[in-house]
Amino acid sequence: MIDWVKKLQAELIDIVQWLDDSNNTLAYRFERHQNEIKYGAKLVVREGQMAVFINEGQLADVFKPGTHTLTTQNLPILATLKGWKYGFESPFKAEVYFVSTRKFTDLKWGTPGPATMRDKDFGVVRATAFGIYAIRVSDPATFIKDIVGTDGHFTTDGIQENLRGKLGTRIKEVMPELGMSVIDLESKVTELGNRLRERLNPEFGGMGIELVEVQVQDIGLPEEVETAIDKRGAIAAIGNLQAYAAYETAGAIKDAAQNPGGAAGAGMGLGAGMAMGAQMANVMGGAMGVGGAAGGAAMPPPLPGAVSFHVAINGQQAGPFDMAALQSQAAGGQLKRDTLVWKAGMAQWAAAGSLPELAGLFANMPPPIPGA
Repeated sequence: MIDWVKKLQAELIDIVQWLDDSNNTLAYRFERHQNEIKYGAKLVVREGQMAVFINEGQLADVFKPGTHTLTTQNLPILATLKGWKYGFESPFKAEVYFVSTRKFTDLKWGTPGPATMRDKDFGVVRATAFGIYAIRVSDPATFIKDIVGTDGHFTTDGIQENLRGKLGTRIKEVMPELGMSVIDLESKVTELGNRLRERLNPEFGGMGIELVEVQVQDIGLPEEVETAIDKRGAIAAIGNLQAYAAYETAGAIKDAAQNPGGAAGAGMGLGAGMAMGAQMANVMGGAMGVGGAAGGAAMPPPLPGAVSFHVAINGQQAGPFDMAALQSQAAGGQLKRDTLVWKAGMAQWAAAGSLPELAGLFANMPPPIPGA
């Protein structure tokens, strides 16, 4: 557009205002041909805005929300700078910056790196944190002079990186100051946010900005610490670890009995059941040991006069088992006449059916079919 058209428009337009349709503009410079504003023009400053006049790099005046007539009476600082006399009515030159004073929310922050903390439970821990914060311009004059400068369209993108860095650095100081376990920090995120805001507001205020709110949304912990916390929770939920182990062992024995074609039935059968039974006995023995201490004394030996046998299962020795256990195994088909057994005093292993003590276990069972 040629200069004379711009000049004509400037002379006809006597309203200085800014309608903001963005959601991230902090400051906007009003565009006027050669920065000439008519004497007596109307300045409209809406709620959530303030207008700052700059003349030749110097702050002239600041206007709050409302409608203002631009005269020497309403621009005393600018009038003094220009040496105007009362009644001077020619256009004057000044840059007008509209500054948004509303809250800008949902700005994100996070620690640039882990904060090293001493934890009473886990020793030295490296923790991170992140969240959101909200700001607003509290001192438009300082904000224009120190931050915006000559930028005609200044948005949150122009300062957000700097503010994010300040928050991320300060929380690395605040978290250790609370002197609590990293687990307890999760319940103190509100206090962390308030401390951050109090710590940083003077620094933000030096830029003409108020830090309205800081939210700490999460505390990040190393994977190994989270795993340790999960294990602690599982153990606490179980309550009695030995009883839990016994329960799990009993369940495994039941599953093996119901799945004869699986691993237990195919190769381990009786051996798996005996081994798990022994494990269960050890666990329960530990739970009921002397003084109730875990891992107490081993199971007591059989009663005097009781007969017990070791049984050969898949080439492996299992037992010893008393007569009640052997009878149960014979009834279940796990102990057979030709199964090798041994007890104290025997010179060598022998078939179960050949021993008088065990022959009665097979009295109600038919012998093997000849030639089978």
